Amino acid sequence: ISSDNKGYASLLFEEDMNPEAFPGQGEFVAAFAQSNLGDVSPNTRGAHCMDTGLPCESNHSTCHGKNELCVASGPGKNMMDSTRIIATLQYKKAKELYAGAKTRLEGPVDFRHSYVDMTKQTVEFEGKTAHTCKPAMGFSFAAGTTDGPGAFSFKQGMQKGNKFWSLVAGLLAKPSKEQVACHKPKPILLDTGEMKFPFAWQPSTVDLQLVRIGQLLIAAVPGEFTTMSGRRLRKAIKKRVVDLGWGEDMTVVIAGLSGTYSDYIATYEEYQDQRYEAASTIFGPHTLAAYIQNFERLATDMVKAAPSKSDPAPALDKTAINDYDFTLPVVWDTAPPGSHLGDLIKDVKPSYKAGESVSAEFHAANPRNNLMTNSTFLTVERLVDDTSDTWTIILKDSSWQTEFHWSKTSVLSSESKTKIVWNTTPHTEPGTYRMRHMGYYRPLAESPRPYQGNSSPFKITN
Repeated sequence: ISSDNKGYASLLFEEDMNPEAFPGQGEFVAAFAQSNLGDVSPNTRGAHCMDTGLPCESNHSTCHGKNELCVASGPGKNMMDSTRIIATLQYKKAKELYAGAKTRLEGPVDFRHSYVDMTKQTVEFEGKTAHTCKPAMGFSFAAGTTDGPGAFSFKQGMQKGNKFWSLVAGLLAKPSKEQVACHKPKPILLDTGEMKFPFAWQPSTVDLQLVRIGQLLIAAVPGEFTTMSGRRLRKAIKKRVVDLGWGEDMTVVIAGLSGTYSDYIATYEEYQDQRYEAASTIFGPHTLAAYIQNFERLATDMVKAAPSKSDPAPALDKTAINDYDFTLPVVWDTAPPGSHLGDLIKDVKPSYKAGESVSAEFHAANPRNNLMTNSTFLTVERLVDDTSDTWTIILKDSSWQTEFHWSKTSVLSSESKTKIVWNTTPHTEPGTYRMRHMGYYRPLAESPRPYQGNSSPFKITN
């Protein structure tokens, strides 16, 4: 588990501003938040066929008619390298903007919040009245995207269903004629608006928020708006507040994935093509229009200093949510006969060149026994005093340079192992170091207990 590119960009910025602090412990906090990200990908090399290396067929994102072979990648040699490259670029640009910022936010702080039943919205479309729909997912939802393709016979851009999968999905809920007509041209795979067991599969009521900080307006949206959907929403909000008397200096930004998650929000035009994002636009072709209409309402209320009307808040069945946990419990943890948890399986080498990777393996326990919140599963330590054997921690599992790998020796075994990796850099200071692993093990029918293990000391040289 590691940061994505935005998470690592945050770590880089915080490391710059909190040079003496471990990740997450300094006074300066950097947040690289998601905006209208629905159709945005970090895989800058684009989608290519895994078998030939040629570009995928563009309309359906397939290779030889198969969705699974069309995968996007880049810009690095692997996902971790790509994350590093993209995060570094974001951090550098953000630092440049931060250093050159000249506009001070001044003025009131205000907000409007409203629950909206998205299944009962009426909008004007081409001079006629149109409606939103109960939630449903289209066939192309199951195709995934080139960032993560689906399987079987699903493809992006499917305008017609498949009799076999319609039959299978119909065992869960069969869409009515009205529901099919409402979502057209989306062929419905999962009629989630009618699927209530063990609780509602997708929301009907969502919460919308509009926050003002001086000249800045933040539209908190409950889903993933596509690039063009976000552009239209920002434009509509700004036009409304300017028309009502606020200045042209107002800036509108979108905070994506806020509150209830209601999947994707594509434009009406994007909806007609039924690619993944459109097939995952759950309230039908007029979803974006309904969101824009309601954010214009919140903006109007804010300018006029009026309260915002709200639909009833959705009921949350906490008991049902907590009752369904399919995670198997940890029964017990053991080491092989003659060994103890924390003992070394594979020790480090005596020395490494700066820029090489250092690794050690330990007999370990399941990390779910204790997630080590505000603590760490590993440390990299530097010897600061030979005579007193004093070590200082320089890295933890939150550091980008370290990796923590855990695996069971077999599915049914109570034994497992951990591999700790430190990817040194050419700038790593020469000296004597060691790596430590710590965690909790579960004895049979008892509460978890702590354990730890150390590697042998090793040297880093130039």
